[in-house]
Amino acid sequence: MSTLFLRTLREDPAEAEVASHRLLLRAGYIRRAAPGIYSWMPLGLRVLAKVEAIVREEMEAAGSQEVHFPALLPREPYEASGRWEEYGPNLFRLKDRKGGDMLLAPTHEEMFTLLVKDLYSSYKDLPLSLYQIQTKYRDEARPRAGLLRGREFIMKDAYSFDIDDEGLEAAYQVQRAAYIRVFDRLGIDYVIVSATSGAMGGSKSEEFLAPTAIGEDTYVRSPGGYAANVEAVTTPVPDALSIDDAPAAHVENTPDTPTIDTLVAHANAHHPRPDREWTAADTLKNVVLALTSPAGERSLLAVGLPGDRDADMTRLEAALAPATIEPATEADFARHPELVKGYIGPGALGPQARPEGLSRGDEGDAAIPYLLDPRIVPGTRWITGANEPGRHVFELTAGRDFAADGTVEGATVREGDPAPDGSGPLELARGVEIGHIFQLGRKYADALGLQVLDVNGKQVTVTMGSYGIGVTRALALLAELNNDERGLTWPAHVAPYHVHVVAAGKDQDVADAAERLALDLEAAGVEVLYDDRPKVSPGVKFKDAELLGAPFILVAGRGLADGEVELKIRADGTSEALPVADAVATLTARVRQALGD
Repeated sequence: MSTLFLRTLREDPAEAEVASHRLLLRAGYIRRAAPGIYSWMPLGLRVLAKVEAIVREEMEAAGSQEVHFPALLPREPYEASGRWEEYGPNLFRLKDRKGGDMLLAPTHEEMFTLLVKDLYSSYKDLPLSLYQIQTKYRDEARPRAGLLRGREFIMKDAYSFDIDDEGLEAAYQVQRAAYIRVFDRLGIDYVIVSATSGAMGGSKSEEFLAPTAIGEDTYVRSPGGYAANVEAVTTPVPDALSIDDAPAAHVENTPDTPTIDTLVAHANAHHPRPDREWTAADTLKNVVLALTSPAGERSLLAVGLPGDRDADMTRLEAALAPATIEPATEADFARHPELVKGYIGPGALGPQARPEGLSRGDEGDAAIPYLLDPRIVPGTRWITGANEPGRHVFELTAGRDFAADGTVEGATVREGDPAPDGSGPLELARGVEIGHIFQLGRKYADALGLQVLDVNGKQVTVTMGSYGIGVTRALALLAELNNDERGLTWPAHVAPYHVHVVAAGKDQDVADAAERLALDLEAAGVEVLYDDRPKVSPGVKFKDAELLGAPFILVAGRGLADGEVELKIRADGTSEALPVADAVATLTARVRQALGD
């Protein structure tokens, strides 16, 4: 340690919010270069290499071959796939000296597709699986939590190429099994959930999420085994109701009721039901959103949902991708005087607001498109805005009095909601995404012309899968899951060193004994970090050893007079005295046991 390129910090960095961020900075594993961008120090690189080694071993075992692409790429392939625009502001764009458009790769589907197109032309060349471990770039609006959400990160991305859908399904299952082995070996608890494909495209995708309260992803699970990212949860659609006996809709004065709560209170006070009280679930809330396309075009969309639910912007953005969304602004409402804030109803939206003969998207169509929550089926009756200040419609019946342009999954999912497969009530939890696998199908092969000759000599389009692991995110998560109030507590298989040897004393015989132990352990195949700093107190050395987090700390100090050294187990804080003569053999066996050898 007297020559190791390392400085530890006694205080938590001001910008660090989560444990992994604080400790990786304090222990000198990484250093901040800019928001969301970090330099890797020697200790950090040792841990990163061990995480990458596990990923590589399992990718090779799954039959995938490693390649490596540049991070700086031309615009044209991404324009052909549509993602030059779809990625929007998250894409780092730049120009070369000749004015050509370039990008820093957020992911490499296009490049893998073109590489295979360049080299392969026959079904005999397939199936094929390729992967890389490479730095990616995304211009996060709010980089945070250190390595968990940065603008530069390392990812393993693999791609499968098959002649048909059956081959894709087989490749997908092979990769899925490899991911299970990777995360099992890393020691990260995870759940596998159904997910949306977003800008990646494809017919099916699943996420590997590590349950943790600091996670940005919300997911659901049921007692019967259903699991999905909240963005992918589908609402069980109730049966339509008869409209034959539905009472006529009627407009009532409802002054000072711009919110659901005030509306329900007014309805119960002035328009009571004979059978029960009105609730928020009887109201139809209409939310107006502003959509911005990747090309920067702005438009409005209205979403109708039961009043006891809020609009979930994450779910809506997933459903409406690649557009980004935000609530409509005062300027938006000013351009649409038919929208009376607090009293918006279906009459001003969608099909019923369009001139006869015009449909959504027709030239001259001024009506705002209108999508409904799947629960709002024909025959359901609602209290909703009458598009006049202080007035609402009662008993407005879906399918008789209003219609929509379609449905959208955009309402909040709540604890206890029924699972869509009937497997019981949903439980909500938080998690960090550490892996995502996709059945891409032919999106990229179609866009970039990847075809091969089949067994009959006919040109067919190749079908693809994509499989990603956040390598630096997995490292950060390991730090998040393995620490205590004193510092990091790395598992042996990813720790930068297995044993941290401390010379706790100023006498030369202490230094000599500690150095002999370090050299003998190293000769036995143990990775050793030796704190030989001559002018550093034992207390500081102990604090640094605990902060750095090696699984075992071996202390040569006062006990040498009795022929003993002290062994500290970092994970549980226990310690024991070992005879000096037995220390190397005992500790080597402990390390091998911890490694599973």
